[in-house]
Amino acid sequence: MSTDQTDLLGLDRSALQEYFASLGEKSFHARQVLQWIYQRGVTNFSEMTDLRLALRDTLAASATVALPEVASAQVSSDGTRKWLVRLTDNNCVETVFIPEEDRGTLCVSSQVGCVLTCSFCATARQGFSRNLTSGEIIGQVVLASGLLQEAGLGPRPVTNVVMMGMGEPLLNYESVLSAMRLMLDDLSFGLSRRRVTLSTAGVVPGIKRLAQDCPVSLAVSLHAVRDDLRDEIVPINRKYPIKELLDACSEYLKNDSRRRITFEYVMLKGVNDSLDDARELARLLRSIPAKVNLIPFNAVPGISYECSSMNAVNRFRDELVFRGLTTITRRPRGADIAAACGQLAGQVQDRTRRSSRLAGRA
Repeated sequence: MSTDQTDLLGLDRSALQEYFASLGEKSFHARQVLQWIYQRGVTNFSEMTDLRLALRDTLAASATVALPEVASAQVSSDGTRKWLVRLTDNNCVETVFIPEEDRGTLCVSSQVGCVLTCSFCATARQGFSRNLTSGEIIGQVVLASGLLQEAGLGPRPVTNVVMMGMGEPLLNYESVLSAMRLMLDDLSFGLSRRRVTLSTAGVVPGIKRLAQDCPVSLAVSLHAVRDDLRDEIVPINRKYPIKELLDACSEYLKNDSRRRITFEYVMLKGVNDSLDDARELARLLRSIPAKVNLIPFNAVPGISYECSSMNAVNRFRDELVFRGLTTITRRPRGADIAAACGQLAGQVQDRTRRSSRLAGRA
């Protein structure tokens, strides 16, 4: 890509309309290009045959659609697929596809590494290099959709997108917002808000902004019921403690009482898995429309936590259900290719920027 070319990948409908206006063209061309890129997977302007030839030539000279590349691909014994996606600066992030009978869920990354330092997570150990652009985020969806179609998984293999890959999405707010708008746009992927989920470790200002700008499904990485423990497991809790976080969650649902927030809870042996923890979790969530997702800890080299026994997980789940909380235990997927929750690592070229980034944004 020439430095004076505009990358159209990641421009949402309004931004693409502005781009065509800058060329002196009608805004309806944005609709055409959105459909070519996101519905048909076409990135070569010469193949966009409902654009007049002169406009195709103008676009070829002034613009590009720069998809990221696949550095490596793995397929798990359970059908989960993981791609190491190479960016233009040679950093790599990981994207995971989880097939199920009634859906195909794509787990997308938002940062190279992660700003946060959650103690059980492989991504956190990679440090932080930079945020992804909106094009690099939505590019993972375009890339995966094309690869899955080529593999014979149908014309629309991706039915759900979860912002649960590498990084904290709410600390890359504008790029994530633009990418999610493309996921929702009927001219691109056309997913409903309930089929797009953003997972956060608890960036309270971002939750409040998201409620106004793009209220997709929300998942919160809670993982502890006491501030002193959550300070250790999810250190951003020191800035946004549990009460403040849960207040923001309640506010998030204020305008749509039919929806629920998913609270993710990694099960750590002897750390957060007692029945007292379960009872306190039920108490904390008693006034929030919620679903609890219990996640058996997936081993990460260099991290000393152990997974709770399945007996302990089941007791914890049963206690929550007894107290009225919808609770599921996540079935581990892709663990044999390090694609499970907490295992994504990618390849981070510059790991030095975490402190300055946290100081400016968290």
